[in-house]
Amino acid sequence: MTDDKAKDKLKGKAKEATGKLTGDRRKETEGKTDQAKAKAEGAAGTAGERAKGLKDSLTDDGR
Repeated sequence: MTDDKAKDKLKGKAKEATGKLTGDRRKETEGKTDQAKAKAEGAAGTAGERAKGLKDSLTDDGR
């Protein structure tokens, strides 16, 4: 996970915790949403890297 995604996930956790402590369900939900978004972006990046690796493996000319 990149630093930006890790920061987004941490920010989401903080929002969620703040929402729980204050009883603000909207803030809690925003935090959960931020965390899910960071996780999804990380998964998309990982899938892209794997696809690139597969392409490189298939086009390897033995060097």
